[in-house]
Amino acid sequence: METLAYHIVNFVVNVVGGWGYGGIIALMAIESACIPLPSEIIMPFAGYLVFLGKMNLQAAGWAGAVGCLVGSWIAYLVGAYGGIPFLLKYGRYVFITFHELDRARYWFNRFGDKAIFFSRLMPVIRTFISLPAGIGKMNPLKFSIYTLVGSYPWCLALAYGGKKLGENWQEIRDYFHRVDVVVISILILLIVFWVAIHLKRKKLLN
Repeated sequence: METLAYHIVNFVVNVVGGWGYGGIIALMAIESACIPLPSEIIMPFAGYLVFLGKMNLQAAGWAGAVGCLVGSWIAYLVGAYGGIPFLLKYGRYVFITFHELDRARYWFNRFGDKAIFFSRLMPVIRTFISLPAGIGKMNPLKFSIYTLVGSYPWCLALAYGGKKLGENWQEIRDYFHRVDVVVISILILLIVFWVAIHLKRKKLLN
């Protein structure tokens, strides 16, 4: 695991260090396309380059946000053109019916803009929120605006942290790893609660 982490850090350093803002865009696009390349490494290193005077903080933040938008569009299209058939085929194994999927799409269409914006500030969730947005056929313009505007504070904050930490920029990763654990634990509890309610309702209907 330590070797993998080393290679990821080395990869990020080489790409951002060599490509500059284009490297930030490319790597953040990969992360937002649901590929596990943590922004908690990408943006703090960009902040470190700001510390060295090789980048501008605001430009780095916007480059990260643009990368998030590009990658999020990839995930959105996967959800829009592949997500529904996949869920209809395999959803029964996790208690998802057509009725529930249709209802989820309705609620996401109604409240999805807020979910897209605020989820961009949350570790883990921010990476995968574009899939249900695509499945729910969220308005593309709204999706783009909320993704870009919501991603900017996250990217800027990570870059700012990297700038302040200087040569110790990697310490941010350890902090956000702890946050990830908390978020994942909450999600697991919610899933368990939902399954319990679903089974109980199903039992009452039978």
